[in-house]
Amino acid sequence: MRGAKFQTYVDIPHYQHKAGYQKRSVFIGSCFTENVGNRMQALKYPVDINPFGILYNPSSVANALQALLDEKKFGAGELFQHNGIWHSFMHHGRFSSVDQAEALTQINARIAFSSNWLRQADFLFLTFGTAWIYRYKESGEVVANCHKVPASKFVRKRLSVGEIVGVYTELLARSWEQNPEIKIVFTVSPIRHWKDGAIENQRSKAALILAIDELVKRFPDKCFYFPSYEIVMDELRDYRFYAEDMLHLTEVAVDHIWSVFEENLIDAESRKTAMKIQKLVNAMQHRPVNKRSQEFAIFLNKFLKMTQELEKEYSYLNLKLEKEYFIRHLRELEQNGG
Repeated sequence: MRGAKFQTYVDIPHYQHKAGYQKRSVFIGSCFTENVGNRMQALKYPVDINPFGILYNPSSVANALQALLDEKKFGAGELFQHNGIWHSFMHHGRFSSVDQAEALTQINARIAFSSNWLRQADFLFLTFGTAWIYRYKESGEVVANCHKVPASKFVRKRLSVGEIVGVYTELLARSWEQNPEIKIVFTVSPIRHWKDGAIENQRSKAALILAIDELVKRFPDKCFYFPSYEIVMDELRDYRFYAEDMLHLTEVAVDHIWSVFEENLIDAESRKTAMKIQKLVNAMQHRPVNKRSQEFAIFLNKFLKMTQELEKEYSYLNLKLEKEYFIRHLRELEQNGG
């Protein structure tokens, strides 16, 4: 007989629809979105991750989604310069540049790509981090990132459950007009926004959870909830699962959430395929003691053959980069007399 129970487990909903290698996915939202999205990308799943960069609040996520549906084209007048760098209030700093034309080119190219991807996607994963928003006083727009503009230039406000539900009820209807089959999976980031304070962070997370619950109830066949927040709060209720700042998650914690996500939201066949892909990923990360040795040549040939076999078995996989990697290193061996 087992001893005392030392952990509570979160009941995961049954998901009738599953993501996988033959399904396209879009991830938009907080850095937690990238934690999961990057895992899928590394395993060669067809995904598009944060076409506006990391976004934290539902309003900024909605603005990004709206821009993709409209296939919006940004002009010079929609950028601003601060400390010698051109920024967009709708984008994360990864889209900023000292050159205005470069920033616009990068922004518009990504929107064009992601708009097309969204119209063909099977899943849209939306992760909300906080219900708090910052509105730029001069224009009244909600900003995705303040880009170090002084706080005095903004008005801070917490979105209500009703405001979030109202915006998304209309926005999701528009999404389904363009892509009737897309399924929406909401998550709430388990990362606490400590600058809001402990109490306000909890109120913020509560607003997000209640708003998502209402949306799932309104659209039960097309909207779903993955309890990443609850998994961390209950199953990983220990500071050993947090980074040094005591707010962000360790790789061990992300591994655990990914394993639950993978088991419940990715189809069984894809999970088997991913195990083979992981071997290729590990092989590309391998650093041999002697790059000119016969052993390394055997190693490269083994995984080149595996890559070619996977391409034949799964025609929908794009393993071009992996194949080029092994071929390039084999050629280098030949040139060096290995």
